[in-house]
Amino acid sequence: MQVFKFHRSSLSQVSKQHLNLVYRQEAYLPFINHTFSFENFDRQILEKEKNYQSESREILVDALLKQHEELSGFNELKAKIESLRDPDTFTITTGHQLSLFTGPLYFVVKILHVIKLCKQLKEKYPENNFVPVYWMASEDHDFEEIQKMQLFSKEFKWDSDQEGPVGRFDLEGLDEVKTQIKEMFSNPDAEILELLDAYSGSNLTEATRNLVHELFKKYGLVIVDGDDQQLKAMFSPIIKKELLEEFSYREVLATNDKLINEGVKLQVKPREINLFYILDGVRKRIVKKESNFLVEGIATFSEDEILQELNDFPERFSPNVILRPLYQESVLPNLAYIGGAGEISYWLQLKQVFDTVNCTFPLIAVRNSVLWVDPVTAKKKAKIDLLLENVFKTKDQLKKEYVEKNSDGELDFNSIEDASEKLIDSLEDLILNVDDSMQGFAKAEETKILKQIENIKSKLIKISKSKHSVAMKNIDQIIDKLFPNGNLQEREVNFFSFCPDGNYKKQLNKLYLALDPEEKDLLIIREI
Repeated sequence: MQVFKFHRSSLSQVSKQHLNLVYRQEAYLPFINHTFSFENFDRQILEKEKNYQSESREILVDALLKQHEELSGFNELKAKIESLRDPDTFTITTGHQLSLFTGPLYFVVKILHVIKLCKQLKEKYPENNFVPVYWMASEDHDFEEIQKMQLFSKEFKWDSDQEGPVGRFDLEGLDEVKTQIKEMFSNPDAEILELLDAYSGSNLTEATRNLVHELFKKYGLVIVDGDDQQLKAMFSPIIKKELLEEFSYREVLATNDKLINEGVKLQVKPREINLFYILDGVRKRIVKKESNFLVEGIATFSEDEILQELNDFPERFSPNVILRPLYQESVLPNLAYIGGAGEISYWLQLKQVFDTVNCTFPLIAVRNSVLWVDPVTAKKKAKIDLLLENVFKTKDQLKKEYVEKNSDGELDFNSIEDASEKLIDSLEDLILNVDDSMQGFAKAEETKILKQIENIKSKLIKISKSKHSVAMKNIDQIIDKLFPNGNLQEREVNFFSFCPDGNYKKQLNKLYLALDPEEKDLLIIREI
């Protein structure tokens, strides 16, 4: 395995805002606590210590022990969870939806990034402990975003007509998808078969927890389900403040105005009340109507009634995208959040929300970005002598360059271009000598000549391409593999696509070794 690094600006799919979040966080200093760097963890630790109480640690540990107690190998993980009682122990967190069989590659990249960051922090701050956390978006209700995944260029889809928080979905129909996935692997002893067996439980939250634990158990990953009565009770004072004051709406709007002035693209839109209400599997927005609180199709509460409901059933109140980060940072002794550029962008909208309730805003960082060149693709690339730095070009560019390079001189247009340049200059001189007011006519004729020459060149290149059909096909296959559907590979392809024999552990270790939380550039992994 070889790892190469390229500046993220090499990727046409990457925005200026993305590049700033990776390379120039100081541009957003008014909207964050500190820029992400290993040196700034000193300050972050001190600030979090002041704002996170020992009582919170006890409640957190109790809740996490209950959430994990049914997992295989629980005893090994129990010690990691118990360490969170220690005031010198902190978490590093990433979060994601409950994607079908881990979904796109970056699901795995995110978690490994956090795991490796914890290891590096322990080396730098040996007096502290750092626990990697995956926060499950179990209360999200956008099933369409998680029900598909792509493996070996084939799409797998779990069909279900269930509604509400996806974590509470039963698994009816999932076994059929798992069977289809198993059929992709002929080795009866493949490690992935055991992993698919672990992908089960009473609901999607439990199945995802079992799957992710089995995948990362040797790294001591703690998996948090926010759909939890104890954790919601910890957060209930802030829920109450949101119900009575609509404070997050006010603070986000104020921040949005500042971000717009800085040219920042806003990622999320706040509501007057950024909470949902969950009952009997249904998750609906809470809306203030005059002096009452309306949950469409479920209930209407007076102020006293909804506060009593919060006191009795805090688990029924669910934060939306605006308050979920605050919920997470309120219940965890967390120092840093790692995510994709899009989700890190919406954290820029939230610092004033955190400040209002005196919750420490975490360091934020964009996860490593990975492009994985598998052995088959590497061989195809070698056959046509395609350099890594050229894979960011379009297919048409690559094909044209290949044909021109491998035409044995038959497509040398240099002499034609020199002759056409002299011809155009001579024609322009001749026309203007006759009538110097005909400059517009001269330019128009020049354009026609150049267009004719370009048409001839394109025709000859097209004919030559047919002589290099194998190379042209290789270029198509290479680019489609690295940028499927024109998108970033890590956003389209499932991790297990890089495990053709079904043995994922060695591939997971390769990815772990390749990642570097201190590295900002795109990482290209090439298997040889």
